[in-house]
Amino acid sequence: MNNNDQATGSTRDVVIAMLFISLLFFILGFATWLNGSLIPFLKIVCDLNNFQALWVTFAFYIAYTVMALPSAAILSRTGYKNGMTLGLGIMAIGALLFIPAARSSYYGFFLLALFTLATGMTLMQTAINPYIVCIGSRDSAAMRISIMGLFNKGAGIVVPLVFSALILSGIDKYSDAALAVLDQAGREAMRSELSSRLIFPYAIMAGGLLVFMLIIHFSSLPDLPLEKEENQPAVKKLGVLQFPQLVLGALSLFAYVGVEVIAGDTIGLYGRHLGVKTYAVLTSYTMGFMVLGYLIGATMIPKLMSQKTALLLSAVSGVFFTAGVALSSPIETGISQTLLGWAGVPAVPNTVMFLAMLGLANALVWPAIWPLALQGLGKYTAAGSALLIMGIAGGALLPMLYGRLSDAGNSQTAYWVMLPCYLMIFFYAVKGYKLRSWGADTGSLERVDQTG
Repeated sequence: MNNNDQATGSTRDVVIAMLFISLLFFILGFATWLNGSLIPFLKIVCDLNNFQALWVTFAFYIAYTVMALPSAAILSRTGYKNGMTLGLGIMAIGALLFIPAARSSYYGFFLLALFTLATGMTLMQTAINPYIVCIGSRDSAAMRISIMGLFNKGAGIVVPLVFSALILSGIDKYSDAALAVLDQAGREAMRSELSSRLIFPYAIMAGGLLVFMLIIHFSSLPDLPLEKEENQPAVKKLGVLQFPQLVLGALSLFAYVGVEVIAGDTIGLYGRHLGVKTYAVLTSYTMGFMVLGYLIGATMIPKLMSQKTALLLSAVSGVFFTAGVALSSPIETGISQTLLGWAGVPAVPNTVMFLAMLGLANALVWPAIWPLALQGLGKYTAAGSALLIMGIAGGALLPMLYGRLSDAGNSQTAYWVMLPCYLMIFFYAVKGYKLRSWGADTGSLERVDQTG
């Protein structure tokens, strides 16, 4: 069958496959955006500073970089469907590791559990992203990816609410002030009690992952053949570095994933620092704005706005919102009352609201950079995709840089670390994506852009 044709042969098959894959994207989003609530929780349980607490994001996102190529190798042997099944199984093991971690309250064990969980997710991502492209017509692939993005980020709205309801009731008695008046034994006993709250939810998560693994394994989900390039000369791995639009795209994705994780995963930590009572659910605010961004992209691109324009607007709004985070009031709540008060959403300080609105700025960066970065790569497309995946390391490193700066100085002004990231994205949106050789002149760049 031609790869440009609808792979499954009927609209019904495509719809059924999308239902299964949408649930997988929801599971991935649920596990990913749980970190935003987990970070301030573990900060209390393990008695951490901001930098130490943000090792959560490092352990989680570095797995995508370390395990991307091994996952691709595994997938070449197992196929898409078995790869999804295996990924769910590894995720279940990661969830189970939270049980001894919670019993011991040992931070290193939590990080191992997170790395294992993310390893399974890396294999899942490696399988389901190309699968959703191949399951139907290539012409409608962008529409399917946008729908999957809504499920992924929608989970980010739900998970902090679930985490708060199951685990964070009565969290006020574990405040820094409450713990400070206890002796060492008393503090350890209270932290151990709080840590034990993780056991039941993660046991349920592991059981759910195992059940869904069996459902996928025995489902009618078609196991599409892996695409292979035939009669192609050997590709030199370092040959991808000859494409500036790709290399700069990978750097832009590094910056993007870094600021996305900072906006989604440090907002709870920042809210707790400012005394926001609903700090555990603040990730839902960021994810809500990301969902709004996806909806805007799905309805406006490409009819009313090109991908390049979307990327440029994302960068500009990112610069503006970053300035808002660093400069606006940590006390006044006028912006959230104006934007969300009508819906009964609890008010938050203006600086926190600007941090949440970065979700809107970030939503369209990933889908805009990928097609621009891979354009014109030909036989190097697969190797180029692997390089772009490596950009996820930004989610491991940049939040830790924020943590170090916030511990050394001020938590609010430390958010200026995001500014050069959005400037990098701005440069790529204006000029970087046009480059086709490292020594190209401006005129040739414009010609390439017009013809590309």
